[in-house]
Amino acid sequence: MSNAEFSEHDWRRLLQSFGEDPDRPGLIETPHRVSKAWKHWTSGYGQDPVELLKAFEDGAEQYNELIVVKGIPVYSHCEHHLAPFFGKATVGYVPNGKIVGLSKLTRLVDCFSKRLQVQERMTMQIAEALMEVLEPKAVGVVVKCRHLCMESRGIRTPGEETVTSAMLGELQPNLAMRTEFLALAREP
Repeated sequence: MSNAEFSEHDWRRLLQSFGEDPDRPGLIETPHRVSKAWKHWTSGYGQDPVELLKAFEDGAEQYNELIVVKGIPVYSHCEHHLAPFFGKATVGYVPNGKIVGLSKLTRLVDCFSKRLQVQERMTMQIAEALMEVLEPKAVGVVVKCRHLCMESRGIRTPGEETVTSAMLGELQPNLAMRTEFLALAREP
């Protein structure tokens, strides 16, 4: 039995556990669609962040200021409830002779967000991967997300954002650089 068949069988059983009939017209294709969706939503497990961050030196030799990409979409699922959380990330670094293609920062966020996560760990994973591969002078990551586990159950507070940050390298002791990064990360 393939993983897709096993997963579809499990989704059928889950629908039945809710009291649904998985053979009714609106649900016949649901196990297949849900299985396919979860493969996409967890595809980050099959990605190697080091491979995503192929660095190059051309153009970076003299550059020693912050490089920041903001507004990076985050779509993930919390490991506690399997509920979605979503928002935006800002990733920045100060190169130390090597840079990475700007789209690679988006791919890095996507890689870690497509795993069962807690936002705090995901924020650190993004920062640590960038620090490991590029060996920059500094790395900063800010992630702002809404969590459906808070909005749709429990306390039910729609619209609240959780903000996490990771500051590595020179961003920790250098208050001026830290202030500049946080100002660049701020929404307009």
